[in-house]
Amino acid sequence: MSSGSGSAKVVVVGAGFAGLSAAAALSKAGFQHIQVLEAKDRVGGRVHTVRPFGPNIIELGANWIHGQKDNPLFKLAKEHKLLSENESASATMCLPGSVTPRDYFFTERGKPLPVEEVERVCDHFSRLTSKAFDSKLDKKHWSLSLGAYLDDAFARSPLASPEGLKIFEWCKRSECTDEASSSLYEVSASQISNYVALDGGFFNCLGPAGYQAILDCILKSIQSGAVLTNVCVQRIEWALDDGDGARGHPVKVVCEGGQSFEADHVIVTVSLGVLKRQAWAMFRPPLPKSKLEAIESLDLGTVDKIYLQFDERFWPEDCAGIQLVWDEGPESKCAYESLQEGESWKETWYKKICGFDTVARHPNVLCGWITGREALHMETLKDEEVGEVCVRLLRSFTGWLVPDVSQVLFTRWGHDPFVQGSYTFIPHNVNGVKQHKALAAPLPLPSDSSKRKALQILFAGEATHVEFYTTTHGAYLTGIREAERIIDHYLTA
Repeated sequence: MSSGSGSAKVVVVGAGFAGLSAAAALSKAGFQHIQVLEAKDRVGGRVHTVRPFGPNIIELGANWIHGQKDNPLFKLAKEHKLLSENESASATMCLPGSVTPRDYFFTERGKPLPVEEVERVCDHFSRLTSKAFDSKLDKKHWSLSLGAYLDDAFARSPLASPEGLKIFEWCKRSECTDEASSSLYEVSASQISNYVALDGGFFNCLGPAGYQAILDCILKSIQSGAVLTNVCVQRIEWALDDGDGARGHPVKVVCEGGQSFEADHVIVTVSLGVLKRQAWAMFRPPLPKSKLEAIESLDLGTVDKIYLQFDERFWPEDCAGIQLVWDEGPESKCAYESLQEGESWKETWYKKICGFDTVARHPNVLCGWITGREALHMETLKDEEVGEVCVRLLRSFTGWLVPDVSQVLFTRWGHDPFVQGSYTFIPHNVNGVKQHKALAAPLPLPSDSSKRKALQILFAGEATHVEFYTTTHGAYLTGIREAERIIDHYLTA
């Protein structure tokens, strides 16, 4: 390591997994002047572990570690014994690929659906989505949206009966949760093959301390006092050296309230949603065209959770979740097209809820999942209204004696000013690899012919990873990636 690294000043914007992993890596490499600036009053970003219903945790943000092999977060959790050892705590949300007889499916007419019929449709749906993820689409499907491809492929199946189509719509609605999209008709069918699912269990649950325990492990590797919360960055002034080398530090980070920090390197780890809203005003001089195009092209969807606590359990002991199958759900092609104009969809926002799953360590709590514009609309409603709607759905679909809910808690990630969404997806007709790489490129770009100092602004976060976007390990790895850029810069200086 060159002597320059000892005096180099690094500012990290954001204290989620990307920001914290970058700061930890730099600290371990011997960098002495690291400052992490977090706008919220807590660290973690889109990871938020809370205890609203008693001593046991609820995850408002990320729920699972996805994959095991070569997953640094799984390795960290295993080393520190942070993984769940209790099988009952490893229940997952109900997805087409994980449907079991313990998932109760009901039609809106209160009719329970046979498990065998549900499993046949869900298994076929999973095979179709696997073709897209494994890059085995037929040529005619390559240019389609994921929704259009699935419709065309399923229509050729003998399972495409009136009842089968309703279950198929539930499958697409559930997949929206995985893709963080308003609709699969807005997601690229061909581009999702860029995402790489790591080997091992896809849903790896953490123990009683939740994701916060992993954050705490990383924080131990960061210098004391390096992380500042409640510090909102207003703008980042870069290229201050102007190529003449006269100025000591080429970047200045200006915060609300007038506080500022000079730096040699700034690692920006804010979400894609924040960049979409603030990129034009946040950087002086403005970001290059390629960077702005990437921010505009990629999209950050909203996924919200609705937690319902009851005084007593009303669902059977063997029930892992209650899934809602509509006669015409919002992911049916006809409904999607008819609801494109106007705002009539707001009247039936609740149709986007896939169902209500049981929650680990909370025997009297159910969790509903909702995505997209319907989730954004729900975020504007009062807790009581959302709770009443959910109870009404549970009563009408199941016919069971469902008591009034005692406590309602739902997330508002879309309206969180420091996040503006949940995780990234690749829209239809967007080249994901190109845009992820453009978003990740440090400034100044190699094409900059000036003699400005290198690596003034670097970018990390799940949206900047080509293969692991949407995931916590993707965010973590991008923080390491940008820290290593800086470390390597001083090794070769």
